[in-house]
Amino acid sequence: MSRIYTAIATATGREGRAVTSDGKLDVQLDRPAEMGGEGAGTNPEQLFAAGYSACFASALALVGKRMNLDVSDASVTAEVGLAAVDGGGYGLEVTLRVELPEELQGEVGTKLVEATHQVCPYSNATRGNIPVELVVE
Repeated sequence: MSRIYTAIATATGREGRAVTSDGKLDVQLDRPAEMGGEGAGTNPEQLFAAGYSACFASALALVGKRMNLDVSDASVTAEVGLAAVDGGGYGLEVTLRVELPEELQGEVGTKLVEATHQVCPYSNATRGNIPVELVVE
């Protein structure tokens, strides 16, 4: 692999701050209310969902272009769940909801989304590590 770009961020924990080295992202972190926090800030799962949905949408545009399909009206929503796993640890599970224009519904849309899942860096990083469900809407 030949590195194209490196993002650098530093966090002080679930109840602190996360800041990128260039200062473009500087967010307050807090546990969600469902996990006993006040929910005053964002959390790692929300940041992962934002990153994965943005990355998948970008990959969708690339794959759509390769397949000569107009995906300019498409959107991607990532649902990232945090779950307890055996041994006392935690794991993630993801559902990607890809909303496609009506003309891309059905088999064409399914093939597009499946091909995108093979290209997206987040999908490649998570494959075999966490469950990712693809939903074409």
